[in-house]
Amino acid sequence: MPDIIDFLKTRRSVKPREMSGPGPSSAELETILTIGARVPDHGKLAPWRFIIFEGDARKRAGNVIATVFARKNPDAPVEDIEAQKHKLTEAPLVIGVVSIIKPHPKIPPWEQELSAGASCMNIVSTATAMGYGANWLTGWMAYDRDVLEGLGLAANERLAGFIHIGGKPDKVIEDRPRPELKDLVTRF
Repeated sequence: MPDIIDFLKTRRSVKPREMSGPGPSSAELETILTIGARVPDHGKLAPWRFIIFEGDARKRAGNVIATVFARKNPDAPVEDIEAQKHKLTEAPLVIGVVSIIKPHPKIPPWEQELSAGASCMNIVSTATAMGYGANWLTGWMAYDRDVLEGLGLAANERLAGFIHIGGKPDKVIEDRPRPELKDLVTRF
């Protein structure tokens, strides 16, 4: 148990631009997704699904993102449009976690959204435990309906996040400042 606690106390996100290849094997990806689906899920609704972006699929998704960006930002410099093409290409693997609200008389949407968030965190933690760098990101494209439609999401689906996974960098990953418990905890 102490190893798990130490792991959770020291887990850090890795910037996708600092990740290297290769990404997880097929068997490792299956484990990551299996654990990603093993989260609190009131009513057993599975209010999430996964989209895998690897290989050329990352470039195709980048083209969708850049096309929408260019259309909505007609005065954007060419460099900015080109940068959008690479939003999902820095890490060798990106997992899109899609949140799906399923109508239910007892389980509110909020609980279903939290379940999708828990799935994101399980994916990040599992990939990190396997020795990979991982980062849960969103960005403007995670909220843009045209991008989401271009990536295959239905009108009733939202993107909980893009989980970037790749090799850890050779350098030490600096921790960011963490909140002080004294600023977060009250007693009733």
